[in-house]
Amino acid sequence: MIKGLIAPILTPFNNDLTLNQDLYNELAKNLLENGCSGLAPFGTTGEALSVGNQERIIALERLIESGIAPNVLIPGTGLCNLPDTILLSQHAMNLGCHGVMTLPPFYIKDMNDQGLFEHYEKLIEGINHPKLKIYLYHIPQVSGVGLSVDLVSKLKTTYPDIIAGIKDSSGVWKNTEALLNIKDLIVYPGAELPVIEAIKLGAPGCISATANINSHDIGEVIKLCHSGNWDEAKKLHAKVKKVRLLFQDYAPIPAQKAILAIQTKNGLWNNLRPPLQSISTKKANALASTLTKDFAFSIN
Repeated sequence: MIKGLIAPILTPFNNDLTLNQDLYNELAKNLLENGCSGLAPFGTTGEALSVGNQERIIALERLIESGIAPNVLIPGTGLCNLPDTILLSQHAMNLGCHGVMTLPPFYIKDMNDQGLFEHYEKLIEGINHPKLKIYLYHIPQVSGVGLSVDLVSKLKTTYPDIIAGIKDSSGVWKNTEALLNIKDLIVYPGAELPVIEAIKLGAPGCISATANINSHDIGEVIKLCHSGNWDEAKKLHAKVKKVRLLFQDYAPIPAQKAILAIQTKNGLWNNLRPPLQSISTKKANALASTLTKDFAFSIN
């Protein structure tokens, strides 16, 4: 497993909205040097569903060519159809990635567990890779299709060496807690808010959107937990939680990109693919000011 903090890395775009590979590689290296143990390219925070298959393939190849070790990468590959999900997953595994993170097919709603089980069954058969590791992705408030604890348990029992784990972005602690009770399942909370409680129950860390701008402190909380320094972890965690909740008061993806634009003095970070919209300069400056004054961020 990847033990520690995993960043669902933001995706930078040029003014013509093509993907900016240089900025992508730069951010990846910076995160891995500052508290992150792994990266999850093309997750929700990375605007994955606004990025085409060929763009993902090229970006992942160039990320690795730039010197990023593939075994720290868990790319998002989940789409609504099996052929494209298989294609992206095979490509990632052939590059040597640690595993893939797959959403359930999210267009058709109200499917029962059996239908979703058969989807993953066909997906595993189609990928047909000897080192395949799948991390399920549970984010029902966005995808509209959840993965029940019973379904996850059945998938883990049926494919114990392939269904490695799950990212639980439901924000519901009882759900995360129930998943942590599934034998040998690696569970990453989808935020740093419950990370201490999760680590106490066996989680290796978390996958957090705000790792893109607060990787050092979040990573340090996790390290302190794993070294048994619970009191120090709790102290730092109090600050980390406030930063997370601050971003949740904004549109999180545009807000994080705005802060990166200010930090790096590169306005390209403000670019998002529609329908997402950049936050105003006024809001960005107010957020940057709060981060600087209240949380000692180095921004300007």
